[in-house]
Amino acid sequence: MRGLGPFLKDAWRLIRPYFFTSEEKWSARGLLAAILAMRLSIVGLTVILSYWRKEFYDSLQNKDFTSFLQLLLYWRSNDDGFMLGFLPLSTLWIALFVYAVYLTQFLQIRWRRWLTREYLQEWLADRAYYRISLTTDKAAIGTDNPDQRIAEDLHDFTSTTLSLGVDFLSNVVSLVSFVGILWGLSGSLEVWGISIPGYMVWVALIYAIVGTWLTHLVGRPLADLNFRRQRVEADFRYALVRFRENMENIALYRGEKEEAVNLRDRFGAVIANWRQIMSRTKLLNSLTSGYDQVAVIFPYTVAAPRYFSGAMQLGGLMQTAQAFNEVQSSLSWFVSAYASLAQWRAVVERLATFHRSVVAARKAANTGFVSAEAPDGNVHLNDVTISLPDGTKLLDHADLVLRPGHSVVVTGRSGTGKSTLFRALAGIWPFGAGQVQLPRDAFFLPQRPYVPLGTLRHAIAYPNPVDAFPHDEIEQVLKDVGLPQLVDRLDHDDNWPARLSLGEQQRLGFARALLARPDWIFMDEATASLDRQAEDELYSLLKQRLPNTTLVSIAHRESVARYHEQQLTLRRESGQGGTLSLSGIAAQPAGD
Repeated sequence: MRGLGPFLKDAWRLIRPYFFTSEEKWSARGLLAAILAMRLSIVGLTVILSYWRKEFYDSLQNKDFTSFLQLLLYWRSNDDGFMLGFLPLSTLWIALFVYAVYLTQFLQIRWRRWLTREYLQEWLADRAYYRISLTTDKAAIGTDNPDQRIAEDLHDFTSTTLSLGVDFLSNVVSLVSFVGILWGLSGSLEVWGISIPGYMVWVALIYAIVGTWLTHLVGRPLADLNFRRQRVEADFRYALVRFRENMENIALYRGEKEEAVNLRDRFGAVIANWRQIMSRTKLLNSLTSGYDQVAVIFPYTVAAPRYFSGAMQLGGLMQTAQAFNEVQSSLSWFVSAYASLAQWRAVVERLATFHRSVVAARKAANTGFVSAEAPDGNVHLNDVTISLPDGTKLLDHADLVLRPGHSVVVTGRSGTGKSTLFRALAGIWPFGAGQVQLPRDAFFLPQRPYVPLGTLRHAIAYPNPVDAFPHDEIEQVLKDVGLPQLVDRLDHDDNWPARLSLGEQQRLGFARALLARPDWIFMDEATASLDRQAEDELYSLLKQRLPNTTLVSIAHRESVARYHEQQLTLRRESGQGGTLSLSGIAAQPAGD
């Protein structure tokens, strides 16, 4: 955990944009001003209620039933002045409190909406999300569980920041308001012949300082423990999501026991962390609850001598006790809010480290490969070196030109780096150097096509808008790729990634390519889950429907080569960078 200075700078960097530079800054300031005005009005009513308390208890001591009813129900006006009754004061207090909470929640969701939009935009820009997923450091500081940081940490940050900030300001105003009252009511105290004016103010100050010091001493480890709690909770939830996404494979492997061990281990980390939090919270609660309980009776004990001496009436004693409690409570804000402050610090640290990781990933996006649009419609690799994140070279200073009209099959032994070459051609692989030039109209088809959430129509049109293609064209292309059974389910919103087999997902990928009609299609084992007959049918369909499209296919099956005119071979010896060699393919009968 970083020091207090860097932490406060991180917190300010998170707070400042919305209220000072965003397009919503004026409405945000207006809402915040209204919230503060209401909370300060509540403090003002609390001050008025302290005077009401004095008058009310004096009426009880004097057995003044008329004043009692007036102070209880509406108002009382006499030579001492005008005082509203408890009923109108409490009604106003309730209204202010309700709308202060309502507007706070309204500002919170607006702030969270803006922050979520900004974080998503930064995370998705320059494919920062992809680079982060490849370069997660050993400690995973700033890179683990981005879904939780965006979904939960932003929620916790906005709610806790507003709560703590408004409460802190209210306590400052309450302190200023009541310290004068307490100073005047407490009188002087003689100690060893020395007169101490406003002695109860000094007692409250000393009481709060001792409590604050002890609270910080006991509760300091909570910030680190809460930081870890966010991570282990997210890791456990992610493991459950992975289990749900791969239920069929787990069932086929009969891997329930191993999965149970994995889930228990991850939940064990949650339990171990929670027990540490429990132990530390027990110590903190023992201190703070004792501190609060002593504070209830402490002012009466200190002020009792003046009451019994006749220097003040019962109402004065009650007002003094309330003023002392308000001053002591305001001075002890750090004590009462310590657990929330520890949680807030953990959330700020997670968001700040995540933001720094995203910024670093985006800066690194312009290093390594230089991706550009090919001016001549060819695919160019100019002095390209492809590496793994650990620095291992897969391809060393390679040059290559692929021309339209000459489809290419990419071959090589498993592990040589064909799929990484596929990613480098797509412009998403960040590790390496050189220049990659790609035609504008290129379509990439991975081994497992991504199937987004939503309707099947959305999944087929992806990444285009759902209404990008006519209904009849979508129906026809589904039939052409061998998925006629899905025609009547186009507008069904289902868990399609789990509903469709991998072979059906690959057919869906071909349907997308047929709808997009690109000039180039790059495929990475795009038919690996299909039988040879289905593979032949789909490649024949591409050649028939898209005669002007150039195919670049990574494949292990020799039968795929018949649909290409050239072969690109990637060779790599152990511990050395690979080489590329391009050669022609002798024509083969389609029936071979």
